[in-house]
Amino acid sequence: MAEERTHGSSVAVASAGAPPTVKSIFIYPIKSCKGISVSKAPLSPTGFVWDRHWVVINSKGRGYTQRVEPKLALVQVELPLEAFSFGWEPNNSSYLVVRAPGMAELKVSLAKPDLRSDGVSVWEWSGSALDEGDEAAKWFTDFLGKPSRLVRFNEESETRPTDPHYATGFNVKFPDAFPYLLISEVPTIDQEDATIGSEPRKTMMKFRSAEALEVNTATTKYKGQPYLGQMLVCEDHKTNKGKIVSVGDIIEVEKVFPSYADVAV
Repeated sequence: MAEERTHGSSVAVASAGAPPTVKSIFIYPIKSCKGISVSKAPLSPTGFVWDRHWVVINSKGRGYTQRVEPKLALVQVELPLEAFSFGWEPNNSSYLVVRAPGMAELKVSLAKPDLRSDGVSVWEWSGSALDEGDEAAKWFTDFLGKPSRLVRFNEESETRPTDPHYATGFNVKFPDAFPYLLISEVPTIDQEDATIGSEPRKTMMKFRSAEALEVNTATTKYKGQPYLGQMLVCEDHKTNKGKIVSVGDIIEVEKVFPSYADVAV
């Protein structure tokens, strides 16, 4: 599947002759805001723990991404270190801390809010979400310069399945499409200053386009886009309690295909 987005719950891979290993892991609690670099990440049925639980929405309930709001790249988020430990549950003093240039610190309680926002949509999905309240809404409204609210995925009443054309029986929260993304780096938006550039996308088009990878462009909606990485699901997602991915883990390749066109999807 083609991938042009700025980031995901990403696992970067390093390989230089030796077996490929996990080089870094990033968790993105708020969709399209800065990620948190972690040395290990517990798995959940919808992906890494705490990944894309929140999204910033506009006045119509549509979720923002860096594609339309590159300033989100400047929003830093922080969770308690223990939040990435198995079995940890937030209490009344547990917060998601949000920071951005020129903005006061925002603290969002990890306790689930009582407010609801209906008509929330992320790509093809729509439903209700937990609303983090007026303080968080004002913070993002002031920062982005347009009416915005911060909402959390309501897993008690909502499900969001992955595209059944590629994988059935899997659910996600607020990522673009799938729980995991295996990549090298993000390509078009500088995560330090939110500027947009043409590289490395322009160069990647020469060897990672649909044409270069021999993908049938007549049947793919990703014609004219580079393939950044590979979106993934975990086959044992329903029984992965206690499982964890750590930096330094060796990645075992079970099968190699001569071209993307030979991969069964």
